Amino acid sequence: MNDGFSLISRQKLLTLYSAMLRCRSIAEQLGNPMKKANSVLGQEAAAVGAAIDLLPHDTVVADLWPDAALNAINPTVSIAPAISVASRSTAGDNNGGGITVLFSSSRRSWHSSWLKTLALAAGQNLPFLFVSLSGPDVDQGIDGAAVLPMGSKGYSLPLIAVDGNDVVAVYRVASEAIAHARKGHGPTLIDCRRSIPGDPLKSMKKYLLDKGLQPAAL
Repeated sequence: MNDGFSLISRQKLLTLYSAMLRCRSIAEQLGNPMKKANSVLGQEAAAVGAAIDLLPHDTVVADLWPDAALNAINPTVSIAPAISVASRSTAGDNNGGGITVLFSSSRRSWHSSWLKTLALAAGQNLPFLFVSLSGPDVDQGIDGAAVLPMGSKGYSLPLIAVDGNDVVAVYRVASEAIAHARKGHGPTLIDCRRSIPGDPLKSMKKYLLDKGLQPAAL
Protein backbone atom coordinates (compact mmCIF):
# COMPACT_ATOMS: atom_id res chain seq x y z
CA MET A 1 0.00 0.00 0.00
CA ASN A 2 1.49 3.33 -1.08
CA ASP A 3 1.29 5.81 1.79
CA GLY A 4 2.27 8.82 -0.33
CA PHE A 5 0.21 11.56 -1.93
CA SER A 6 -3.16 10.43 -3.30
CA LEU A 7 -5.27 12.07 -5.98
CA ILE A 8 -8.27 10.19 -4.58
CA SER A 9 -10.40 12.33 -2.30
CA ARG A 10 -10.51 11.66 1.42
CA GLN A 11 -14.22 10.89 1.19
CA LYS A 12 -13.66 8.36 -1.60
CA LEU A 13 -10.95 6.62 0.43
CA LEU A 14 -13.34 6.26 3.35
CA THR A 15 -16.09 5.06 1.01
CA LEU A 16 -13.79 2.37 -0.39
CA TYR A 17 -13.03 1.11 3.09
CA SER A 18 -16.70 1.11 4.14
CA ALA A 19 -17.65 -0.94 1.07
CA MET A 20 -14.90 -3.44 1.87
CA LEU A 21 -16.22 -3.76 5.41
CA ARG A 22 -19.73 -4.49 4.15
CA CYS A 23 -18.41 -7.18 1.78
CA ARG A 24 -16.41 -8.81 4.57
CA SER A 25 -19.44 -8.83 6.85
CA ILE A 26 -21.63 -10.48 4.22
CA ALA A 27 -19.02 -13.13 3.46
CA GLU A 28 -18.58 -13.96 7.13
CA GLN A 29 -22.35 -14.22 7.65
CA LEU A 30 -22.51 -16.87 4.92
CA GLY A 31 -20.22 -19.14 6.92
CA ASN A 32 -18.47 -22.28 5.75
CA PRO A 33 -19.89 -22.46 2.17
CA MET A 34 -17.78 -19.42 1.29
CA LYS A 35 -14.51 -20.83 2.67
CA LYS A 36 -13.25 -22.14 -0.67
CA ALA A 37 -11.22 -20.98 -3.67
CA ASN A 38 -13.90 -18.63 -5.00
CA SER A 39 -14.60 -16.92 -1.68
CA VAL A 40 -15.11 -13.18 -1.46
CA LEU A 41 -13.14 -13.32 1.79
CA GLY A 42 -9.80 -11.66 1.13
CA GLN A 43 -10.86 -10.43 -2.32
CA GLU A 44 -12.64 -7.29 -1.12
CA ALA A 45 -10.01 -4.91 -2.54
CA ALA A 46 -10.41 -6.23 -6.10
CA ALA A 47 -14.20 -6.31 -5.93
CA VAL A 48 -14.61 -2.83 -4.45
CA GLY A 49 -11.87 -1.17 -6.48
CA ALA A 50 -13.30 -2.39 -9.78
CA ALA A 51 -17.05 -2.03 -9.16
CA ILE A 52 -17.66 0.90 -6.84
CA ASP A 53 -17.88 3.61 -9.54
CA LEU A 54 -19.92 1.66 -12.09
CA LEU A 55 -23.12 3.27 -13.39
CA PRO A 56 -26.68 1.89 -13.48
CA HIS A 57 -26.37 0.94 -17.16
CA ASP A 58 -23.17 -1.05 -16.50
CA THR A 59 -23.17 -4.79 -15.84
CA VAL A 60 -21.19 -7.04 -13.52
CA VAL A 61 -20.72 -10.77 -14.01
CA ALA A 62 -19.41 -12.50 -10.89
CA ASP A 63 -20.08 -16.16 -10.26
CA LEU A 64 -17.65 -15.87 -7.35
CA TRP A 65 -19.89 -14.02 -4.93
CA PRO A 66 -23.55 -13.67 -4.01
CA ASP A 67 -25.51 -10.70 -5.31
CA ALA A 68 -25.64 -9.32 -1.78
CA ALA A 69 -21.88 -8.73 -1.77
CA LEU A 70 -22.00 -6.89 -5.09
CA ASN A 71 -25.01 -4.85 -3.99
CA ALA A 72 -23.08 -3.87 -0.88
CA ILE A 73 -20.43 -2.33 -3.13
CA ASN A 74 -22.68 -0.69 -5.69
CA PRO A 75 -26.47 -1.13 -5.39
CA THR A 76 -27.16 0.60 -8.72
CA VAL A 77 -25.21 -1.69 -11.05
CA SER A 78 -26.88 -4.52 -13.00
CA ILE A 79 -25.81 -8.09 -12.26
CA ALA A 80 -25.78 -10.60 -15.12
CA PRO A 81 -26.55 -14.24 -14.28
CA ALA A 82 -23.91 -15.64 -16.64
CA ILE A 83 -21.01 -14.70 -18.90
CA SER A 84 -22.97 -15.66 -22.03
CA VAL A 85 -25.83 -13.30 -21.17
CA ALA A 86 -23.50 -10.35 -20.63
CA SER A 87 -21.53 -11.12 -23.80
CA ARG A 88 -24.64 -11.19 -26.00
CA SER A 89 -25.94 -7.97 -24.46
CA THR A 90 -22.68 -6.06 -24.85
CA ALA A 91 -21.95 -7.37 -28.33
CA GLY A 92 -25.46 -6.41 -29.41
CA ASP A 93 -25.20 -2.99 -27.75
CA ASN A 94 -28.24 -3.80 -25.64
CA ASN A 95 -26.73 -2.44 -22.43
CA GLY A 96 -27.35 1.21 -23.31
CA GLY A 97 -23.73 2.08 -23.92
CA GLY A 98 -22.52 0.73 -20.58
CA ILE A 99 -19.53 -1.44 -19.86
CA THR A 100 -19.35 -4.99 -18.55
CA VAL A 101 -17.07 -6.08 -15.71
CA LEU A 102 -16.24 -9.76 -15.60
CA PHE A 103 -14.59 -11.23 -12.49
CA SER A 104 -12.99 -14.66 -12.40
CA SER A 105 -10.75 -16.48 -9.94
CA SER A 106 -7.26 -17.65 -10.89
CA ARG A 107 -8.39 -21.25 -11.04
CA ARG A 108 -11.13 -20.41 -13.53
CA SER A 109 -9.73 -17.45 -15.43
CA TRP A 110 -8.76 -19.46 -18.47
CA HIS A 111 -11.80 -21.74 -18.77
CA SER A 112 -13.50 -21.81 -22.16
CA SER A 113 -16.26 -19.27 -21.51
CA TRP A 114 -13.77 -16.73 -20.13
CA LEU A 115 -11.41 -17.20 -23.10
CA LYS A 116 -14.26 -17.08 -25.59
CA THR A 117 -15.55 -13.82 -24.12
CA LEU A 118 -12.05 -12.34 -23.94
CA ALA A 119 -11.47 -13.16 -27.61
CA LEU A 120 -14.86 -11.69 -28.55
CA ALA A 121 -14.22 -8.47 -26.62
CA ALA A 122 -10.72 -8.04 -28.04
CA GLY A 123 -11.78 -8.91 -31.58
CA GLN A 124 -14.78 -6.55 -31.59
CA ASN A 125 -13.27 -3.84 -29.38
CA LEU A 126 -16.06 -4.24 -26.83
CA PRO A 127 -16.31 -2.23 -23.57
CA PHE A 128 -15.28 -5.01 -21.19
CA LEU A 129 -13.18 -4.95 -18.03
CA PHE A 130 -11.82 -8.39 -17.13
CA VAL A 131 -10.67 -8.75 -13.51
CA SER A 132 -8.69 -11.89 -12.73
CA LEU A 133 -8.30 -12.67 -9.03
CA SER A 134 -4.96 -14.41 -9.24
CA GLY A 135 -2.80 -16.21 -6.73
CA PRO A 136 0.70 -17.64 -6.71
CA ASP A 137 -0.48 -20.75 -8.59
CA VAL A 138 -0.88 -18.75 -11.84
CA ASP A 139 1.96 -18.71 -14.37
CA GLN A 140 3.79 -15.39 -14.38
CA GLY A 141 5.46 -13.37 -17.06
CA ILE A 142 8.62 -11.38 -16.47
CA ASP A 143 6.59 -8.39 -15.28
CA GLY A 144 4.60 -10.39 -12.74
CA ALA A 145 1.41 -10.45 -14.84
CA ALA A 146 -0.42 -13.65 -15.63
CA VAL A 147 0.55 -15.24 -18.92
CA LEU A 148 -2.34 -14.63 -21.31
CA PRO A 149 -3.13 -17.62 -23.53
CA MET A 150 -3.04 -16.58 -27.19
CA GLY A 151 -5.56 -17.63 -29.81
CA SER A 152 -4.72 -18.17 -33.47
CA LYS A 153 -5.34 -14.48 -34.19
CA GLY A 154 -3.91 -13.30 -30.87
CA TYR A 155 -5.56 -11.05 -28.31
CA SER A 156 -4.98 -7.35 -28.50
CA LEU A 157 -5.82 -5.74 -25.16
CA PRO A 158 -3.94 -4.12 -22.28
CA LEU A 159 -2.98 -6.48 -19.45
CA ILE A 160 -2.16 -4.80 -16.12
CA ALA A 161 -0.90 -6.53 -12.99
CA VAL A 162 -1.80 -4.93 -9.65
CA ASP A 163 -1.58 -5.83 -5.96
CA GLY A 164 -4.88 -7.51 -5.18
CA ASN A 165 -4.58 -6.53 -1.50
CA ASP A 166 -4.39 -2.80 -2.32
CA VAL A 167 -7.83 -1.31 -2.98
CA VAL A 168 -6.35 2.10 -3.85
CA ALA A 169 -4.13 0.55 -6.54
CA VAL A 170 -7.01 -1.50 -7.95
CA TYR A 171 -9.30 1.54 -7.93
CA ARG A 172 -6.79 3.68 -9.84
CA VAL A 173 -6.15 1.03 -12.49
CA ALA A 174 -9.85 0.16 -12.82
CA SER A 175 -10.82 3.83 -13.17
CA GLU A 176 -8.40 4.23 -16.08
CA ALA A 177 -9.57 0.99 -17.69
CA ILE A 178 -13.24 1.97 -17.34
CA ALA A 179 -12.58 5.38 -18.88
CA HIS A 180 -10.64 3.62 -21.67
CA ALA A 181 -13.65 1.39 -22.39
CA ARG A 182 -16.19 4.22 -22.26
CA LYS A 183 -14.20 6.11 -24.89
CA GLY A 184 -14.58 3.17 -27.26
CA HIS A 185 -11.02 1.89 -26.93
CA GLY A 186 -11.99 -1.66 -26.03
CA PRO A 187 -11.33 -4.07 -23.16
CA THR A 188 -8.65 -4.30 -20.47
CA LEU A 189 -7.55 -7.26 -18.37
CA ILE A 190 -6.54 -6.47 -14.77
CA ASP A 191 -4.62 -9.22 -12.97
CA CYS A 192 -5.24 -8.67 -9.24
CA ARG A 193 -2.44 -10.72 -7.73
CA ARG A 194 -2.38 -11.68 -4.06
CA SER A 195 1.02 -13.38 -4.13
CA ILE A 196 2.00 -11.66 -0.85
CA PRO A 197 -0.08 -12.79 2.17
CA GLY A 198 -2.11 -10.06 3.79
CA ASP A 199 -5.55 -8.78 4.69
CA PRO A 200 -6.76 -5.99 2.38
CA LEU A 201 -8.94 -4.54 5.14
CA LYS A 202 -6.03 -4.23 7.56
CA SER A 203 -3.86 -2.70 4.83
CA MET A 204 -6.50 -0.11 3.97
CA LYS A 205 -7.18 0.73 7.62
CA LYS A 206 -3.47 1.41 8.17
CA TYR A 207 -3.38 3.53 5.01
CA LEU A 208 -6.28 5.66 6.26
CA LEU A 209 -4.84 6.08 9.75
CA ASP A 210 -1.48 7.12 8.26
CA LYS A 211 -3.35 9.85 6.40
CA GLY A 212 -5.03 11.05 9.57
CA LEU A 213 -8.41 9.60 8.61
CA GLN A 214 -10.61 7.66 11.00
CA PRO A 215 -12.09 4.60 9.28
CA ALA A 216 -15.67 3.78 10.17
CA ALA A 217 -16.70 0.53 11.81
CA LEU A 218 -19.78 -1.58 11.07
